[in-house]
Amino acid sequence: MWMTEFAQPGQSPGSRPAERRAAASLSSQWLGLVLEELDHGVVLLNGAGRVLHTNLTARASLDANHPLEMVGPHLRARLLTDAVPLAEALEGAEASGRRCLLRLGDDRASCGRANVVVVPLNRDVSQAAVLLILERRQLCGDLAAQWFALRYQLTPAETEVLKALSNGVKPTEVAQRQGVAISTVRSQIQSIRAKSGADSIGELMRQLALLPPLVSSLRPPKLVN
Repeated sequence: MWMTEFAQPGQSPGSRPAERRAAASLSSQWLGLVLEELDHGVVLLNGAGRVLHTNLTARASLDANHPLEMVGPHLRARLLTDAVPLAEALEGAEASGRRCLLRLGDDRASCGRANVVVVPLNRDVSQAAVLLILERRQLCGDLAAQWFALRYQLTPAETEVLKALSNGVKPTEVAQRQGVAISTVRSQIQSIRAKSGADSIGELMRQLALLPPLVSSLRPPKLVN
């Protein structure tokens, strides 16, 4: 903790509650700032689906392509087939402390599919809540990829290839997008592997997957919670 439970010399005992409230308020502010830096969408809500907080990544992720949507202050499933599993997961988390992994959406629907982790927040608190952790839409964010490129001194062209590979783009498609020969892209991949010490594309992707999930500093306009 950042403060002692005992009064300091010259400090009256009555000032401790005020200091604790100030420290708790500051800690809450820091926690909010921490959540905004994560490249994982997180949604804090109660068992009835009323949203208490969303971070920047979640606000950007909950668009027409996601099987969850915001309807006023509530989070809802777009598809009727997801409504009951979502409600049961929220109720189970809030009431029984049960966590689970939901696979929501439908490949045939416009929203597609997405994984959501449901985490109960009901220990040592006066009021239970539920945390939803949304899956990332890409292996690593632009900021993490830029740091990786800087760490291994990748060229701008190699950095773009790295970002494309992390988004699941095949080397042949990368070549088509960039208007270069496939041999050029393969040479760039070989150079990236040599600089990073990865003996295969799979190992390179593993290195990217282990990068801290940080939001790019080039942020979109802040959306209303």
